[in-house]
Amino acid sequence: MTSDGFLLNLILWLPLFGGLILLWMGDGREAERLAARRWSLGITVVTFLLSVVLFLGFEPTEVGFQFVTDVNWLAGLKYKLGVDGISILFVLLTTGIMPLVILASWDVEKRVAQYLAAFLILETLMIGVFVSLDLFLFYLFFEAGLIPMFIIIGVWGGGRRVYASFKFFLYTLLGSILMLIAMLWMANFAQSTDIEFLLTHEFPSEPFEVMGIEIGAGAQTLLWFAFFASFAVKMPMWPVHTWLPDAHVEAPTAGSVVLAAILLKLGGYGFLRFNLPMFPVASDQLATFVFVLSVIAIVYTSLVALMQEDMKKLIAYSSVAHMGFVTMGIFAANQQGVDGAIFQMISHGFISGALFLSVGVIYDRMHTREIAAYGGLVTRMPIYATIFLLFTMANVGLPGTSGFVGEFLTMMGAFKANTFIALVAATGVILSAGYALWLYRRVVFGVVTNPALEGIQDMTTREIVTVAPLVAATLYFGIDASAMIDVFSPAVSDLLQNYHAAVGAPEALLIQPGGGEAAIAAPASGSDH
Repeated sequence: MTSDGFLLNLILWLPLFGGLILLWMGDGREAERLAARRWSLGITVVTFLLSVVLFLGFEPTEVGFQFVTDVNWLAGLKYKLGVDGISILFVLLTTGIMPLVILASWDVEKRVAQYLAAFLILETLMIGVFVSLDLFLFYLFFEAGLIPMFIIIGVWGGGRRVYASFKFFLYTLLGSILMLIAMLWMANFAQSTDIEFLLTHEFPSEPFEVMGIEIGAGAQTLLWFAFFASFAVKMPMWPVHTWLPDAHVEAPTAGSVVLAAILLKLGGYGFLRFNLPMFPVASDQLATFVFVLSVIAIVYTSLVALMQEDMKKLIAYSSVAHMGFVTMGIFAANQQGVDGAIFQMISHGFISGALFLSVGVIYDRMHTREIAAYGGLVTRMPIYATIFLLFTMANVGLPGTSGFVGEFLTMMGAFKANTFIALVAATGVILSAGYALWLYRRVVFGVVTNPALEGIQDMTTREIVTVAPLVAATLYFGIDASAMIDVFSPAVSDLLQNYHAAVGAPEALLIQPGGGEAAIAAPASGSDH
């Protein structure tokens, strides 16, 4: 293991170590609860700083995985870790969000040590998904992440927390059973569980026989659907999205932030790591199917969001709509679409996380999420009104915010792949303005009609500090999008070059990292990657 590999391992396992220590700490007295809060904040800040050091040593122009750890584990499986231009940004997003989650949980009084330990353990499991380079190691981290989030919702959630936690757990677990079966088949067929090797391995796309019975679809198509089932639930895509609003409504504020900012991205990352590069022929054949589901999600869930009376539920449906842009961009399979999808996922982490934090600020004061209970906050909470306005505009996709860049690029990519789909998806931008501005007007503007709002206090210093990094990131990447795009663009170019070679495209027009266009001739179908 190299020193860089050691650093990646340290980033992965440090939060778990911190979480296990928390489980041994008492929280019966206020001094013990304060110690638990400080310990968890310290662990998450150190983990983030270590990930920044890792990022500074990363070379975006080098295609492939860096900081690799590769050792034999058990029964032929490998403990293999590494990051490329795509995964390193998700590692940074995860480690950057977690200190804010701890700050947002500062006022929790019920089982503080266990509550914070659940988040630290969850951080390790989420990072593990992004850095795993072995099929079953990936599956282990992917599924184990359900457990701490199930506990967070089920123990510290709202009145229907048990129902919401079980629905979340069962939906996502059942969606992953097919993926496990597919992984077993792949490992047997390729005689390897090494993801880096499997990215260059060609799985058959022609119809084949099983026990003398002809299967109409090729192995690639069946494998594609198996992985798609798991990742579609995780994102979530329409129509397997119904667990998300319930989970968001019942989860504590910090749980909603993690769920929206990071956990939903595991599905999109899975599409980029497995479906698109490993099963390119199936991805090409089923792109229209994904486009249809994506635009239904964009339009339908935006309309549903317009009807919501609960703030958290409205933002949850908004997340489903924004993930529709992500899947549309990924399966457009061109540089603008995939770049936009990755940018949208990272940006959505900032914006949706901040929106749930904003809801948590007023919920802590009023103990209700009903939109009708508010109004006129601009005169009572001017700082809050300003910050909430910024993230409302970013959620709509206002130019100058990071929300605009991702949506624009995904629609540009979709327009090249399927003009009609892009036109329908564009209506989602109008609808998002409708529900977001409607929410803001009813909560912030107008006159104060609820007597309980008369003495409401503006954001505290801790709450401002919690949301300030998200404000900075949303504005910075909205103005200088290339600072992020240049990190993952070379990896995306390589992925798409292999993809178009595999599907036998006559020519793949790729945007190179320098910004110029170059036509890359693709080999004939069936050639080696």
